[in-house]
Amino acid sequence: MAKSAATPVQMLRFQAASLLVYQNVLADEVGAAFLDLLDTVDLRGKEDKIACLQAYGRLFHALAKVGRSWQSHLIHRILEAENPFTLQAQSPMALPEGLAAAARHDLECLQHLYQCSAVQIASLLKAIVAKFSLPLLPEGLARPPYSCLETANHWPECLSDLVTYYQKNGVGLFARFRALRWQAGQIVGIASPDSIDLDYLVGYETQKQLLLKNTEFLLAGYSALHVLLYGSRGSGKSSLVKALMSRYGDQGLRLIEVTKADLEHLPTIVETLRSLPQKFILFVDDLSFEEDENSYKALKVVLEGNLTGRPQNVVIYATSNRKHLIREFFGDRPDPSNLDEVHAWDTVQEKLSLSDRFGLTLTFIPADQKTYLRIVHHLAQQSGICIAPEDLERRALQWVAHHNGRSGRTARQFIDFLQAEIALPKQ
Repeated sequence: MAKSAATPVQMLRFQAASLLVYQNVLADEVGAAFLDLLDTVDLRGKEDKIACLQAYGRLFHALAKVGRSWQSHLIHRILEAENPFTLQAQSPMALPEGLAAAARHDLECLQHLYQCSAVQIASLLKAIVAKFSLPLLPEGLARPPYSCLETANHWPECLSDLVTYYQKNGVGLFARFRALRWQAGQIVGIASPDSIDLDYLVGYETQKQLLLKNTEFLLAGYSALHVLLYGSRGSGKSSLVKALMSRYGDQGLRLIEVTKADLEHLPTIVETLRSLPQKFILFVDDLSFEEDENSYKALKVVLEGNLTGRPQNVVIYATSNRKHLIREFFGDRPDPSNLDEVHAWDTVQEKLSLSDRFGLTLTFIPADQKTYLRIVHHLAQQSGICIAPEDLERRALQWVAHHNGRSGRTARQFIDFLQAEIALPKQ
């Protein structure tokens, strides 16, 4: 390799090696490929052309897989980094000066790596493999959500802005994902969540506004209520909760799905989230209990609290087709002649009172024909379906007569079928 290119490449490698707190920024496939390319270009005395081409190919492949440019990917990694500095930056307490100094040092080093553009990397290869004309590294479509680092002349000056960003958006898992789930004893991110726009949902406007208002209380730091959404199947209860993620995700709201089988872990989940700056909705879908199930007791602890104070940043939103969440039989009612249990009515009341522990209960009654057709027209407009209104209503009513009754779900299924039917060329 030409001597003129050796010094800057070596300096880049020194910058990467000197990172103090942001080391894990380069600890993914893209970062490893970038460092490998620098090592291959700079440290091979015999200028192994094949190795250089292979290293460039690995970096190209890694960037193409994540759909980002090198520079965009590096900023994403900085914004999502979980390290001693970013974890303490989320706290309202003042940062230790030594930790802040380390972060400023790292930001300066990372800015040098950021300034190594696709054109510069290609020129390094060209100096070694002059006969090959390689495509530039992918530019990517995913831009970082924070622009200060893109425009700043001196990254260490962005430290206070970065602290504000981490306090609002979190770090690590909660910076990468807005939708998550409790799985196998830990919180994991959902890479492809069911993203629903609130404007896509029509009907049940009163219930929607109450849920939005309660969620805004949570985001503002007030005591928001736990919410039970119950009523007819297909009425949009779950969709309404999922849509909150799209509306408020950029304000620090995170949605964590918890299955009924994992309700016993609710106290652990809540304690994990208590000290974090984001606001969390624990989403329990299709909630109900059989008579012999005891996992509802863990739910009661979280709903009512215990000696540990209730966190201000966590609420439970649950959906159910039943208002009384624990299944009860007439045989459960106490018979005066049955002396097996002295206080039998206390047991009955314990079962019936679980739903009362939700501070806000939203009821979703079955849709009437007018509401059903209004939903159909709205979805048809959203989907770009252009047919005569009378034909749309006629077909929608024919559909509901042979399917699952009038509901938002039925309307959605009808529109999906109609859209595919119109788009598919007639044979």
